[in-house]
Formats: sequence, C-alpha cells, structure tokens
Amino acid sequence: QVQLVESGGGLVQAGGSLRLSCAASGPTISNYRIGWFRRAPGKERKLVASINWSETEPYFATSVKGRCAISRDVAKNTMILQLNSLKPDDTAVYYCAAKAGNRDTYDFWGQGTQVTVSS
Repeated sequence: QVQLVESGGGLVQAGGSLRLSCAASGPTISNYRIGWFRRAPGKERKLVASINWSETEPYFATSVKGRCAISRDVAKNTMILQLNSLKPDDTAVYYCAAKAGNRDTYDFWGQGTQVTVSS
C-alpha cells in the first residue's frame, strides 16, 4: 500500500513559480512510478509529468515541457514538481499518483492541491 500526501499549492502570479511536494510512504515505493496530474475547471484530468521513484525516465507533457522539473528529496521521501513561468492556464487541482512499474493505471492518489495562477 502506498500513501501520498501533497502540499505546496496556492495562489501565484503569472510568470512565477511553484513547488508541489508529494510525500510518499509504503514498503515498496521504490518500485513505483510517480505521476503528476491536473484537473482544470471544466476539463478532464490530464497527466502533466511523471518519473520513476529512482528519478529515471522522466516524462513531461507538451504543455509544461521546458518549464517543469521533477526532483526527489531523499531525506523526506518526497517527490517535488517545480513549475516555472506559470500561466493562468496552469490553474487546476494538482494530484500526485503512484503506479507499479508494470501497470498501465495509477492505483494510489493524493488528495489534490489547488493551484491558482492570477494574471
């Protein structure tokens, strides 16, 4: 079982940056892939970025490529999503999720954190 707790959302001005943290726990977390999703108002949830817990094989959606990075705080067992040059279109509820490396679907989800980008 994997548990995920997110933090770091809030109100940010356009052009600014944010860091979202996903604290993970579970005996086999090292075997999982972490994904960051977002659901904008009135839209479907979409995958923004993902990476293996070992910080290999990163993926970034076209909408964030070039202004997004993922890193891991080993001491805190936390995956961090950094998003720069924020736009109002980045406004959404952001979720982190985890899936075992050989699965197609994400099985474990955080509670979500609201990010609002003001113009």
